[in-house]
Amino acid sequence: MTSINNLVADYLHYLVVERGLAANSVASYQNDLKKFSAFLAEQKVELTAIDKKVVLDFLEAQTKAKLANASILRLVTSLRKFFQYLVEEGKVEVDPMLLIDTPKKKVSLPEVLSPKEVEALLKTPKTGEALGLRDRAILEVMYATGLRVSELVNLKLADLHLELGIIQTIGKGQKERLVPIGDVASKWVKLYLKQSRPKLVKQKRNPYLFVNFHGNQLTRQGIWKNLKALVKQAGIEKNVTPHTLRHSFATHILENGADLRIVQELLGHADISTTQLYTHLSKKRLSAVYKQNHPRA
Repeated sequence: MTSINNLVADYLHYLVVERGLAANSVASYQNDLKKFSAFLAEQKVELTAIDKKVVLDFLEAQTKAKLANASILRLVTSLRKFFQYLVEEGKVEVDPMLLIDTPKKKVSLPEVLSPKEVEALLKTPKTGEALGLRDRAILEVMYATGLRVSELVNLKLADLHLELGIIQTIGKGQKERLVPIGDVASKWVKLYLKQSRPKLVKQKRNPYLFVNFHGNQLTRQGIWKNLKALVKQAGIEKNVTPHTLRHSFATHILENGADLRIVQELLGHADISTTQLYTHLSKKRLSAVYKQNHPRA
């Protein structure tokens, strides 16, 4: 009998070769299915014995382990797609996930900076220094484009079309999109390319736009670490992550009248329901402004 671990390995191979999923997505499926496999081994459950009760027991165990609601939702999605694959491949006859309801998603609004806080953050890096000028260019690009941090660190020199006011990026699902970049962000990128980047890369040939002190590609962790330090220096007390600038970008352009479909395109969302989260943020701000300013609020 084929073991669950072998089937998981086959499925992950299928996701890479047949579906062409990004490494991060495949890693998420791997982590989820690894938890499920470990649970089956612990409970001594064979592949043919997996039914609705086994899956529910697994999900209950994850809930008791205080796994976040979003992680539980992802587990259900991962298992649903995995068993669909097994049925299509003839590895199992019955899909237990057909009898499992997807838990309701808890809608939590992301942290957003005010325009004043964004301005304070942008002015924090010491632009007279090579790394400070780089950090200013990074912050300007993030706020001007709403790029994900993974998209930002993978930006290459060849992706810049500053004379046209656009940059190319590869988003989730390996989908390419063109994103406008404003004049202010373009100015700081040009300054970084002229004054800072040559000092950092020295004689190295590096295709990536943003580099670290050693001239190598900047990592997501590097961006996060630098941002935390800059937020502290700016005196901002909110929990700010690289994604916060993406949220702020979307919220601010919606508040200033941008169409939801345009924002969806700019952010690279496959489903507009994801983008609609930002309308809740805008309404929340409208309500706060009303209460603050109306004499009878």
